[in-house]
Amino acid sequence: MYAWIWRKLPLGLPGKLIGSLLLAAATVALLWFVVFPWAEPLLPFDDVQVTQDSGVPGDDGGGLTEPSERPSEEEIPYSTESNNAPPSTPSR
Repeated sequence: MYAWIWRKLPLGLPGKLIGSLLLAAATVALLWFVVFPWAEPLLPFDDVQVTQDSGVPGDDGGGLTEPSERPSEEEIPYSTESNNAPPSTPSR
């Protein structure tokens, strides 16, 4: 494809170089101003989860806080005691 484009550009080597730069700039501009703004709402870049407490003492959030209750062992699907926990058997 690139060889076909190179052969079709007019005016010898200087025209081919200038034409190639113009085609590359047009492609970047098309992506920047048309394709990316169209695709931005479809991408998960704005799916952030920020809590009210920033964890900085003296901040409006109240500083560091301890969790109100510990989760039960059923909620944690992995071992918190070791890095090499044996696989668990599924309950039936």
